[in-house]
Amino acid sequence: MRIICPNCGERDRREFYYVGDAVALERPAEDADLAAWDDYIHNRENPAGVTQDLWYHEMGCSAWLVVKRNTVTHEVLSAELAADVKGAGA
Repeated sequence: MRIICPNCGERDRREFYYVGDAVALERPAEDADLAAWDDYIHNRENPAGVTQDLWYHEMGCSAWLVVKRNTVTHEVLSAELAADVKGAGA
């Protein structure tokens, strides 16, 4: 899989560190029960299709990216700097 870093250009995905879903997880309240915390820490969705993921360009410019990709075809649809996506209210 190839990711186009906005700063460095097209790079192999091995230069990047996958962090997870770019959509913010809702953190349980501090007084939530153990089941809620267990679910928050250990369980994630694993959808087939288009996702938005957070990646860190570890072996490059050290940028945080939001990568839109298809988990079925491995096609990368877009990659944007996370700061730009956050600033746009996404």
